[in-house]
Amino acid sequence: MNFKKYISFPLLLFIPLSVAADALHWGDLVVFITSAIAIAPLAIWLSTATEELALALGPAVGGLLNALFGNATELIIALVALRQGLVEIVKASITGSILGDLLLVLGLAMFWGGLKFKEQEFQKIVVRVSAPTMALAVTAIALPTIVINTSQVVDPVAITNLSIIAAAVLMIVYGLTLLFSLKTHSYLYDVGMISQPNPNLVKPTHIGMWVGVLVVSTLGVAIESDLFVGVVESVTNTFGLTPLFTGVILLPLLGDIAGYVTAVRVATQNNMDLTVSIALGSSLLVALFVAPVLVLVGQWMGQPMDLNFNPFEVIAIVIAITVANLISLSGRSNWLDGALLLATYIVLGVAFYYHPA
Repeated sequence: MNFKKYISFPLLLFIPLSVAADALHWGDLVVFITSAIAIAPLAIWLSTATEELALALGPAVGGLLNALFGNATELIIALVALRQGLVEIVKASITGSILGDLLLVLGLAMFWGGLKFKEQEFQKIVVRVSAPTMALAVTAIALPTIVINTSQVVDPVAITNLSIIAAAVLMIVYGLTLLFSLKTHSYLYDVGMISQPNPNLVKPTHIGMWVGVLVVSTLGVAIESDLFVGVVESVTNTFGLTPLFTGVILLPLLGDIAGYVTAVRVATQNNMDLTVSIALGSSLLVALFVAPVLVLVGQWMGQPMDLNFNPFEVIAIVIAITVANLISLSGRSNWLDGALLLATYIVLGVAFYYHPA
């Protein structure tokens, strides 16, 4: 049993605790803490089920599963928040997820991997493909913000239409990246697996078991997210936290805990190819799929969700992409590279904490 699964077992106790805290009215803070902790093991098991099914079903289907469920926890939390009208927090969570993947996940992996190995190498192809693709994503995300800040009169309908068109284009681009990485140029992405395939996993009984784990974990995340989001405003207001800081820092830290554990574990096994693929691939998934889905679903729900981000969020994403690309383009990493990425994340996090928005 790997470490990720081992640490998840005691945390499962917080699932009934969070439900009891809500039902018995133990207070918003107790519900906030217990539901936040309860989401962590569910996210770990959701991630584990996705990995195991990917191993069992082969590279093509497995790659598609990872593409669809790689950020499932973050997407579920964002959808629940969107349903409750917390649009600004949802927008900020998109920014936070991208920053977390590029700076925190990659930084932790390079730092801990660099402590064990003097220098680690990885294929440059993932970086070369993701860099221009992420540049396109940031351009599309920044356009409504740029239009608003360069126009004297802003038509909300025009901003909404621009956001919908940009979201559609980004989803098409995401589909093209999947076609490129899983089909036409899949040989360039032979970065290895997290663990060696287990022959027993191909048996229908094992596949059915992991499908069950995937379904139960997804439902559990949805239930706990509803509890968490229901009290997040009151608790964060009590501590003087802005929706911007809550969305950029708190929600991504909660939603991607499985990604942090996996990236660090793989890096300490000297498989930086997979680590870099996880971090950059996850950031692309957020920018090209999660953000557009939230825009389209928000319009369907009647929520004013668009791509009009706080200008500082756009600047922070540009900084994160620039720093991550500068460090990753060499195809080599060490503990200092990881420290630089983590330092960038910390500085931006402090800036978001003091930002008055």
